[in-house]
Amino acid sequence: MLTLRRYTCADQEAVEHLHVFAIQQAGAYLGRGPWDDDIYAIEEVYLKNQGAFLIGECDGLVVAMGALKRTSPERAEIKRMRVHPEYQGRGYGQLILDELEAHARALGYQTLHLDTSILQLPAQRLYEKNGFREVGRDTYQQLEVILYEKQLVEIIDNRERKVS
Repeated sequence: MLTLRRYTCADQEAVEHLHVFAIQQAGAYLGRGPWDDDIYAIEEVYLKNQGAFLIGECDGLVVAMGALKRTSPERAEIKRMRVHPEYQGRGYGQLILDELEAHARALGYQTLHLDTSILQLPAQRLYEKNGFREVGRDTYQQLEVILYEKQLVEIIDNRERKVS
């Protein structure tokens, strides 16, 4: 059974380990670099900037995580979605994504966006199943990534309407 909760400073070491281990297992680890500085500054990047960082615990272990990062007043990015390989296939990624999307709606964001590498097929399936659509491709450090977006609010005749 997965327990979801907000990140605390005491989670830092476990978060760093899960971050590196999960992307190494997916074959998408680029080594430590400026592209993952946010992992070492979670309070500033996420929690103090109208975002969120969730921890998923199972049997006292941090086995999943995910974050919401404000990128503009209307947009937020889903970041750092990780599920330990031994705990994948149990719906934990879906639970975290659902909670992050609910948080984004509560904060008034209209659009969610994210990227994932072409190597991370389960992540691609998760996002597409949840209404994210591919809006482009890019390359980070020789790793091809897919850019996704999802509208949370539609503007019709100058009125906002929630998209389910």
